Amino acid sequence: MTGTKSPEDAYTAAPFVPDGADLDALREAAAGCRGCPLHRATTQTVFGAGDPGARAMLVGEQPGDQEDRQGKPFVGPAGKVLDRALAEAGIDPDETYITNAVKHFKFTHVPERGKRRIHKPPSLRELSACGPWLEAEVELIGPEVIVALGATAGKALLGSSFRVTKERGTRLEGDASGPARGALIVPTIHPSAVLRADDREAVYEGLVADLRVVAEVLG
Repeated sequence: MTGTKSPEDAYTAAPFVPDGADLDALREAAAGCRGCPLHRATTQTVFGAGDPGARAMLVGEQPGDQEDRQGKPFVGPAGKVLDRALAEAGIDPDETYITNAVKHFKFTHVPERGKRRIHKPPSLRELSACGPWLEAEVELIGPEVIVALGATAGKALLGSSFRVTKERGTRLEGDASGPARGALIVPTIHPSAVLRADDREAVYEGLVADLRVVAEVLG
């Protein structure tokens, strides 16, 4: 006798995304998402936040430790870097909508680092599973431009062949089978890359330069 499969086994959030929902209803529904196994070990779903009428939408990889604890995207050190870079590029952070390609924190434990939860990149399967949430957000926000923050967000929006080092700072069209089909996308590095860099100032200036491309699109 075979056991009943759990929703997580299907690796798709689609059954949990309500039709015709507004952002508040989407956020509420996402809190109960079981579209992949990642939700089992986390504190909570971290949905998007910001201006629902934003002309610019920013998409990162996944929540980090602080985001998982607080339930909001980009509230840790990388978020502070991003806000500063946006402002320097001429984009008001309060007039953007920010979210992640994956809504649950994926982590591992390294024995020599004690109980600290160490970030682990999501797989393409996990990215695909969470795609319906991102697609619904893009549809409701209707941004003029989407900023892909880092390689994982780029793969979610532009396809698995995307390479951030090659295509950052350019204007691209969303992957035909992805959650942002046909949308204008400008990729750049994830702001956490600034925090990890040896030459933080140079890497930060590169992030600002890419965001200035977004500012030019917005006019």
